[in-house]
Amino acid sequence: MNNQKVVTLFFVLLCGILVFAGCSQTEPPEPDEPDEPSVSEHENGLVDISTDQAAYHPGESVTFQLSLDEEMKKGKLVVRYKHLHDLVDEEEIHVGDEQEITWEWTPSDDDFKGYMVEVSLVNEEEDEIDHLNIAVDVSSDWSKFPRYGYLADFHEMEDEEQRAVIDRLNRFHINGIQFYDWQDRHDHPLKTENGEVASTWNDIANREVSKLTVETYIDLAHEKNMKAMNYNLLFGANEYYEDEGVKREWGIFKDPNQQEQDRHHLPEEWRELYLFDPSNAGWQQFIFEKEQAVFDHLAFDGWHVDQLGHRGQIWNAFGEEIELWKTYPVFLEKAKHALGVDLVLNAVSQYGQAEIAQSPVNFLYTETWEQPYYEDLKRIIDENWEFSNKELQTVLAAYMNYDLSHSPGQFNTPGVLFTDAVIFASGGAHIELGENMLANEYFPNKNLEIPDELHEQLINYYDFSVAYQNLLRDGVEQVKKEVYSNDISITSHAEIGSVWNFTKQKENKEFLHFINFTEAASMEWKDKMGEQTEPEWIHDVPITIHSEQEVEKVWLASPDIDQGSALELEFEQEGDQVYFTLPALKYWDMVVIEYK
Repeated sequence: MNNQKVVTLFFVLLCGILVFAGCSQTEPPEPDEPDEPSVSEHENGLVDISTDQAAYHPGESVTFQLSLDEEMKKGKLVVRYKHLHDLVDEEEIHVGDEQEITWEWTPSDDDFKGYMVEVSLVNEEEDEIDHLNIAVDVSSDWSKFPRYGYLADFHEMEDEEQRAVIDRLNRFHINGIQFYDWQDRHDHPLKTENGEVASTWNDIANREVSKLTVETYIDLAHEKNMKAMNYNLLFGANEYYEDEGVKREWGIFKDPNQQEQDRHHLPEEWRELYLFDPSNAGWQQFIFEKEQAVFDHLAFDGWHVDQLGHRGQIWNAFGEEIELWKTYPVFLEKAKHALGVDLVLNAVSQYGQAEIAQSPVNFLYTETWEQPYYEDLKRIIDENWEFSNKELQTVLAAYMNYDLSHSPGQFNTPGVLFTDAVIFASGGAHIELGENMLANEYFPNKNLEIPDELHEQLINYYDFSVAYQNLLRDGVEQVKKEVYSNDISITSHAEIGSVWNFTKQKENKEFLHFINFTEAASMEWKDKMGEQTEPEWIHDVPITIHSEQEVEKVWLASPDIDQGSALELEFEQEGDQVYFTLPALKYWDMVVIEYK
């Protein structure tokens, strides 16, 4: 079949879905009017959709809640439940006068599976008026596909305010939350008074923390099947630590004669922070007892353990030089034995990650500082997969628009979406969403607002990451693949002016990722000043791949097209060459080749 027929057939299918956007069945949509997710586009039909949990155990029912525009009085919903490209279930729901519709669906008993749920609003003439998608994750263990978020404000607040934060994170399917700087002191995280947990205390920056707020957030997270992770350093104590029972001889020192204890310099109005040897048995026993007190009184599920990266040349109290990375495995093993909870340890700029990966952590976490380029993000994820013997997932703390965050403004949508596209396509996750979005290492920073456009597009990106998790990060292997086009530059390395392509494989499927850097302003993912440019749509790109296997099916899915729904593509195979047309590309497309 020639390329023109391929494009025509694709747009007939796409336009049938996009009637509400004004697309006819004989003309493709205008390049500047793709099916982008926006609440404003659903004024005459579907407004929003949510699920009651971030993830589900096998056999557990999913409850959906759908809001309709008040003008919609008659019609029906056609709900299609898909795993990857395959339809696994379908049902119709009558629409009456109600503006909120709730229904349940029970997926199969298969564990660790992602679904895309496509909801179409159809009128009495069987014409589609509107549609919305949402993903569903069925996973008994959150660390199989971690989607990590954060909380950083714990002052006294109304339950409704807290519930709104958790509901928002739930829409992004966040299944684990880091409670950042919730604690009183690093060496004594849970403040007590007369043998009871205090009602309030101050964090390291002297911001007030309410016990009730922390407890309520934990309970709300658990209602959504999210894990609550207690943040604390593995080796930190605040000033006057000896009054808390910490001994100076457990410390880390900047000289072999113990004249200067190593400390982390913080703003003047904050508490001082001194560092201790993670391999010291006295320190281990002390901090484990304090952490156990946290778990005894608050229903945290695990410990998000932080470090501070390479500290230069340091010594212990015996004048022996310390290599911190060597201390991490023993510390984590003993912490697991003592506490029996989920553990995650931040590898700052990958420091100690090879050793952490062989320790009892639930997944790998890298705070990226010295890896400035898009390709570095993929390299870290690939590296961590190998470090962990292809067992542990990766979450990246990759702070966007860093320099821009020093003063009020907005996040730059193209910068965020490019970074998420690279991380998700590479098989990783991005800790970025909480009460706001992360712009630097101090999580309470809220100088930058999230534009409405970015918020709505991120919903599609997170739906996509869940619906296709079995292709993105479920035991997939990278393969070399010859992919080229006569119309655009396609390269195996991320370069300005080209579409970056890499290919992965699982069972009888190969998945080709296309990330559009043809008009990028920079290859630095952090987009420090928010100057990354929005890519123009590219249409009707002929693609040729080399394959000696017989192809059965070719299909495309993209968070930028049709809210992530899978679309089958026509193809030709002549000998060891396979031809198909990429109908549209903005930030990121994934093309799946299924072989017989």
